[in-house]
Amino acid sequence: MSKQPGSSTAADPDQPATEPAVGSPSDETTEPAPPGGRLAHAPGALVVAVLSLGWLAAMLWSTRAAITSAAAGVTAISLSAYALPGVITAALVAGAAVALAATNRLGRATLRFLAAVGAGLLVGLAAAVAVNLTYADNATTNTIAGTTVAAAIIGGAMAGARNARVVGGLAAATLAAQVFVVLFSRARDPLSDLFGAGDSQESMLDAAKWVSRTESLLAGLIAGLVAYLYLAWARRRAERRDGVVTELRWPGYLVAGAGAGLLLLLTEVIIRVGGRGLLDLAAALSEADQVAQTALGTSRVDNGIWVLFVGALTALILFGRTLGPRAVEDEDESDS
Repeated sequence: MSKQPGSSTAADPDQPATEPAVGSPSDETTEPAPPGGRLAHAPGALVVAVLSLGWLAAMLWSTRAAITSAAAGVTAISLSAYALPGVITAALVAGAAVALAATNRLGRATLRFLAAVGAGLLVGLAAAVAVNLTYADNATTNTIAGTTVAAAIIGGAMAGARNARVVGGLAAATLAAQVFVVLFSRARDPLSDLFGAGDSQESMLDAAKWVSRTESLLAGLIAGLVAYLYLAWARRRAERRDGVVTELRWPGYLVAGAGAGLLLLLTEVIIRVGGRGLLDLAAALSEADQVAQTALGTSRVDNGIWVLFVGALTALILFGRTLGPRAVEDEDESDS
């Protein structure tokens, strides 16, 4: 008797109960439970957590340096509003990575989620204390501290998801994309000249648009590549350790590849809710500042969407290239 795709592997009259159904989709994409019924853990979670904490500390330090170097208070407000998205994204990644490392071996879903939220809260509180102790006591300090705590808690809650490897790939991909964005800032001026930036305002705006799109495209490619490499590495390690195939289905690669863009869009939601006061204060400084804040907000949303789709597409394409032809049943069975 032939089997239809997706049919159960239970025994039927023509096949012994001990033999799995040949060609079933679960043969290629199902992630079987590890030995002992434990959830598959994310390898390298501690390394990603340490790197994420270092990146959060670097973002907080650079923001403090920019604010304290400003001669006037209005300049400090503008710089704080400009630097806030980078701090929030770093807090999201750090909260998720630290929570993942803390809960990597926990099996119960409820306990895992609660511990992940608690770990994210600790990261946020530590960052908030650092902000209040090292930043100048002004109107922006509490906003930066409060939104950082909220972002770290949300990141920790994300780490409470059942599939830890997808969260690990998402965190690693987002971290890599953010590091690239900072390094890419050194190439913005040469690229602006390459894209035809001149003395007119229109040419400068057109060049800036193309520079931003180039940055988003490359960041998405890096995010998708890192997400795929992490998940492929996690699969190989699980095979060596457990001796079983632990390949994820394609939605896992899709989420991990799109994760960097999703976190960028989530960052925008957080700063527009928790950091609304700071953004409004910066926009109220002058008409030019108001236009700048509106343009920056639109640019951040566009960047997040680009990174989301490019990262997801890159991870899916790389995953698809690893799929071999589906096993075909014996010709006699298929004709029956």
